[in-house]
Amino acid sequence: MKIILALFCCFFWGCGEGVPPLSPLGPEDTILAFGDSLTFGTGANEANSYPVLLESLIGLNVVRSGNPGEVSAQGVRRLPALLEEHNPKLILLCYGGNDFLQKVNKEKTIANIKTMIDLAKKNNTEVVLLAVPSPGVFISPAPFYQEIADEYKIPCENDIISDVLSKGTLKSDMIHPNAKGYKKIAEALQDLLYKAQAISISN
Repeated sequence: MKIILALFCCFFWGCGEGVPPLSPLGPEDTILAFGDSLTFGTGANEANSYPVLLESLIGLNVVRSGNPGEVSAQGVRRLPALLEEHNPKLILLCYGGNDFLQKVNKEKTIANIKTMIDLAKKNNTEVVLLAVPSPGVFISPAPFYQEIADEYKIPCENDIISDVLSKGTLKSDMIHPNAKGYKKIAEALQDLLYKAQAISISN
């Protein structure tokens, strides 16, 4: 019955409108939310961080591992131990904001994000990339996130963080969401995971 329902959904909604597919997540699988202060939940309490909210939405184990102030090079060094400890089926990867603030060379940031994706793939862990806005007059995602996602054929939530940070009612300061903003991020990721066929309607 579930297979028939999945085929029905694909026929009418195009299997996620071009979102690269992920393997279905089972009840015993772990998702690792990995990043900096946006993953930690700076600007809200822990219960309102996006990983905790996402866990509640989809009913699966989401490990929250965000270090405020961390740049992508530090993420590269920190990730292997977490992959070994949690053996996640999926990682939600969100880096770059502090690289922008510290004026790290863009090519180094891109290389570090690719290295983290490669480390995950060697662990048979699939990846969803979250884009963050680059400095500028307008709040919009840095183009290289979607370029990396296209290269690796992985899903990318390209817009939600920029959308949240463009609305004063959804952020706690210039670079961090508030509780309402993190809820929007969690909901967008739930929708992306559904479109990528990682979770079913019942989640």
